[in-house]
Amino acid sequence: MIDGFGRGVPGASDDTRRALMDLVMAATVRIHGPAYGYAPEGSGGGFLGSGFFIAPSWVLTCAHVAMGGEGRDVTVVYELGPGSGETSVEGSVVAALPESPSGPAGGWPAPDLALIRLRRPVEHACVYVTERPAAYFGGGQVVYSGWTEVGGRLKRLYGQCSVQGTVGGWADPDEQMRLGGDVLPPGVSGGPTVDLTRGEVVGVLKSQLVGGMGGTSIGIERLRLLPVPPEMAASESDDDYQAVFHAHDRYHADRHTNGVGTGRTWADVQGGLGAGADRALSPQQRMMLLGRLAELPPPVSTHSLLDLLVRLPNVHSVDRYPAPRSWRDGLGALYENRGGEAALELVLRYCMSVIAAERPYVTPSTAAAEEALWNWVKWIADDRLSRDFRNEITRLRSVARHRTDRAQRRAWPAYGERRVDGEGPFVLLELEPRGWERDSYDWRIGVARHTGEVLPVREDSRGTPGQELPARLAAPLTEAFRRCDEPDNPAVLQVAVVQALLGLDVDRWQLAPGGPPLGTVRPVVVRPSDREPPYSEDEARERRARWNRTWNVAMRAEILDCEDGLRVPVPMEEDLRALAYEAVPVLCRFGDRPDAETAAGLTRMALGGFHLALLRRGAARPDPVCADFHRRAADTLAGAGTAGQLPRTVQELRRGVREGRTEMYWSDGVALYYDDPHHPLPGSGQLLEAP
Repeated sequence: MIDGFGRGVPGASDDTRRALMDLVMAATVRIHGPAYGYAPEGSGGGFLGSGFFIAPSWVLTCAHVAMGGEGRDVTVVYELGPGSGETSVEGSVVAALPESPSGPAGGWPAPDLALIRLRRPVEHACVYVTERPAAYFGGGQVVYSGWTEVGGRLKRLYGQCSVQGTVGGWADPDEQMRLGGDVLPPGVSGGPTVDLTRGEVVGVLKSQLVGGMGGTSIGIERLRLLPVPPEMAASESDDDYQAVFHAHDRYHADRHTNGVGTGRTWADVQGGLGAGADRALSPQQRMMLLGRLAELPPPVSTHSLLDLLVRLPNVHSVDRYPAPRSWRDGLGALYENRGGEAALELVLRYCMSVIAAERPYVTPSTAAAEEALWNWVKWIADDRLSRDFRNEITRLRSVARHRTDRAQRRAWPAYGERRVDGEGPFVLLELEPRGWERDSYDWRIGVARHTGEVLPVREDSRGTPGQELPARLAAPLTEAFRRCDEPDNPAVLQVAVVQALLGLDVDRWQLAPGGPPLGTVRPVVVRPSDREPPYSEDEARERRARWNRTWNVAMRAEILDCEDGLRVPVPMEEDLRALAYEAVPVLCRFGDRPDAETAAGLTRMALGGFHLALLRRGAARPDPVCADFHRRAADTLAGAGTAGQLPRTVQELRRGVREGRTEMYWSDGVALYYDDPHHPLPGSGQLLEAP
């Protein structure tokens, strides 16, 4: 973290603090069911809870508040200031995290957030939201705002709480900030939690402590868990997350630069609190920068943003949960790094990378937005930094200006080389059975890079029953996928299990109730985690050569365990080694779990140097007619071409089976054995290791 980042001034005036609360309360709303209507003197029938304007025409609240009525329609009621009168406007819940309650009591689990979009334009105030995780709040106190019923009427209120820690760890999807020191009355759920030192919203009130003081707050960064569009965005509105925060940052930048406004802006109040003390940028400069970043198209993906960040000099790990998703999130990630003048140089280098980055789309104003950001960078650098640094960024700008291929491009990013096939990151899930507990597993999930690093996302060594694995792993798998996926190009999931579990149907898991099977939306492959005997140098060379051959020439199928409809033993190692290097084994009689004969055949196949195979899973088939399976498996391997295409070919087969394409029914239950020798499992007897 930058030294002393944003500690504020302990002696900030009461007037400044009152101004902060005026800004907060002006943006705080109450939420009713859709039949509420305008009745300022009423008791507020259909009152569901509180919320706040996060951006023009967008309200953020708790999912249990927004979804507490009937359907997804709500009424938002707010006041702009004392004596301004109430305004009501209809809205619709466009996203909830999660979409439905769970648990025996029907409670809404964390993150318990919902976005409401207004159905017509109205004038209203918006809060200022932090661009970094709430865990990095500036001090030990937060203030909150909301609505509650007092004496039969709904009243606005605010209060102050002490931050007493967290519930859950930073890698848990249900992490919450624990608050104490004040009673949180019914109705304030969904209201904003504000860092009193920095003057920015860091969370959303979720719950009150029954019979006690305080409650919990959800960090605002949990909004990063909103669903990511699977396809390349064609406009800002294609991604609700980007649309909301772009509108948020433009709103605040516009009001701060408004030449005729008389009210104090959020940047003014933050300056009065001393929120810029020891920062690389003052609150005013930061607001201007965020406004300029919001004029640009967003990053192509979370993965491309992470790649951009780690290529900056002296940037520490940014693999916190949830990972950054927008340009403003990337800026917030830089606050973790130290160094006075170096911190400012880092921010400006980040801006230059943003200017040069590939775009998912461009608009008529994109070129002007890039020029505006460059002018801001140059203005800051000319005022505060050395001539050597100014010359460096001028050269970077010259390179970026000569790039003409950035309109909807999948070209070479200016900040680094695009990966080649086989060098993209993938998600690694390792399941280890607990031998002393039947059908119970320890597990770890990580993001594996082509360099051999595996960056842990989450792990659990307490034992998870097999039937609970899909639900328990849904959130960390979703986060890991977001760190790897590119638009229209979902990352591969490699499932590492002991040989006896290679038939585990992870590809059939559903990560959300009613959602599609995992194997239909992304490639899912299996690989053995059993320790292999050490190989001689010649054996290792031969194994790599066999794998590399399948990547460079057309593959062909080799049925190993079935002949004329009869089960036969897998050939011995010497015979397997005599097969052509482009041969890919097909195990027609694999079944659900390998029996002793199948397990021995798998071992011989591995010792024979094969890292790639098709496994036909499913219950034992008495007297099966296998000819069609053999024929279609051979055609599929030949049609896929090389090993690099095979995971996605199998994904297409699974999708075809689900869509009812009869010509693909032969592949129902097929698993892809994919044990890449260039990406060995990390550790020796370990599940995953940090790099």
